[in-house]
Amino acid sequence: MLHALAPDPGLRFSSPREYAMRLRSAQAATLAGSPDPAFSSSLLESWRRSLALGIDPEGHSPVHLHDVSEARSLSAGHRLASVIPPLSQMLGDESAAGRHLLIVTDRHGEVLWRVGSGAALRLADSLEFVEGADWSEAGIGTNAISEALITGGPAQLFSAEHLVRTHHDWACTAAPIRDPFTGEIVGVLDVSGPIDTVTPDSLRMVRCGVRLAEELLRTAGPTTTAAGAANSGATSTLFLRLLGDKPTAELEGSSPVPITLRRAEILALLASRTQGWSAEELAYQLHGEDGAAATIRTEMHRIRSALGAIVEPNPYRFSAGMRVLSDAAVVAGCLQAGRLREALAAYPARLLNRSTNLAVELMRDELNEAVAAAVRSSGDPDIIARWCASDMGSRDIEAAAALTSLVSPGDTRFQLVRARMARIDRELRA
Repeated sequence: MLHALAPDPGLRFSSPREYAMRLRSAQAATLAGSPDPAFSSSLLESWRRSLALGIDPEGHSPVHLHDVSEARSLSAGHRLASVIPPLSQMLGDESAAGRHLLIVTDRHGEVLWRVGSGAALRLADSLEFVEGADWSEAGIGTNAISEALITGGPAQLFSAEHLVRTHHDWACTAAPIRDPFTGEIVGVLDVSGPIDTVTPDSLRMVRCGVRLAEELLRTAGPTTTAAGAANSGATSTLFLRLLGDKPTAELEGSSPVPITLRRAEILALLASRTQGWSAEELAYQLHGEDGAAATIRTEMHRIRSALGAIVEPNPYRFSAGMRVLSDAAVVAGCLQAGRLREALAAYPARLLNRSTNLAVELMRDELNEAVAAAVRSSGDPDIIARWCASDMGSRDIEAAAALTSLVSPGDTRFQLVRARMARIDRELRA
């Protein structure tokens, strides 16, 4: 049976503000447990994933993978840099009256380019819709860019189809740009603006922009892989996923490469200091007194075979021009910037949680305690409750005690935390 508040889709273009108002009511009902047919099952599933990642519908801010200046530096060397001028001429509007933005992201959803009027850019600034911001589902929840990345096709989201309510005054249309030679996604083209700027032609125009970009990439010809760039000494970015139990290494422009726990430990140690390590030092850190430098040299050879010349010897450190970023560093960066909600959203699991290496355990404990301390001192019951419900904070007695002092005994969060504290107490007494 249809929900009484289900809005007429025909109002999207004929009466956008009325349609938006009805969508907001439908979203409120849906999040309260009464799904509204205004939203497709795929959109609802995206909301569920976003909520599970800790996205706050009331006013989530995006994760910032780089600051604006760093993102602009990255964009200058990106393969899509050459297509931005013609895309700007086709879809951008930098006139004083311009109201929409042209956005282009990389293959992960990080914003690298914005084109628009000063007024449109200032509106985007208020949402932190800026270069370096992560507009993937994990970074900001359900939006057109994240949907294009997940589905591999075009997407248009209007008002309360976005999960985060501060985006409900916006309409966004996006589609992935693919490498014409490999078919892999290399970025996302998005046109965003106030809800009354979207038209029936918005989706068609974005598709035309994607076709233009892909034809320009075809004309430019295939590029070398990131691994090839590393071998030739060209600047490249390496992203290490070290949180959890499935570590990967990903060179910009290439697919993630699964790495063994031992090699992940080596890369984590390399990333932990800039002066590098001798083979003997690494052998001792990883194997203790019985460690052999020859074993490290063998592992380094295998790392180079899989990822290219990302490491230079004597001492071992990342090659000159290699920019290294890890998901653990993103969490630490969010903490340093005072973005605690973003830090929690970017922290799904402990650092290399299968590792029993002492050096890695110390790094793991340091990061976990930094997050825990920030949570406990926040005084925010929602943040503390989220932390206590995570694997990393489930045994944080201090955080649980802080939460019980902030909420009333009748609060569900109080009851859940009290039950957990009682269980931990029983385990300690057993």
